[in-house]
Amino acid sequence: MALKKGDIIDERKRYPDSCGLVLKVMSGGEGFEKIRCCGHDLTQEDVVPSFNQERGRRAGTLAVGMPLNEKIVATDSCGLRLMVMAGGEGFQEVICCGHSFGASAIQSLEFGQMRGEDPGQHTPNTPHQGTA
Repeated sequence: MALKKGDIIDERKRYPDSCGLVLKVMSGGEGFEKIRCCGHDLTQEDVVPSFNQERGRRAGTLAVGMPLNEKIVATDSCGLRLMVMAGGEGFQEVICCGHSFGASAIQSLEFGQMRGEDPGQHTPNTPHQGTA
């Protein structure tokens, strides 16, 4: 079951009494198997056409807007990247390409850095020096 960029997975589609995890596919997804949340297995069946911002979605340790990146735990994977859009209190793991990854796969977002850039090599935007 492959996912594609832009797909939205909503736990409430089949499990209305859940924490309401919503994830959006940012890239990858050819090896997607399932997402485990609140004891439920979310699959291709849980893809919805749009995000419904209903009340009662319970946030957990996953911060809204943060990407989960499969490449952090498995460099030989399809590169599934998911963005947390809501909910997540009962989030357990994502299984893709035979790999399991959870909250430890959150991609850090640090200002002033390009992806993959070494933080020790950061230089200012301008070569000017002195005081204003």
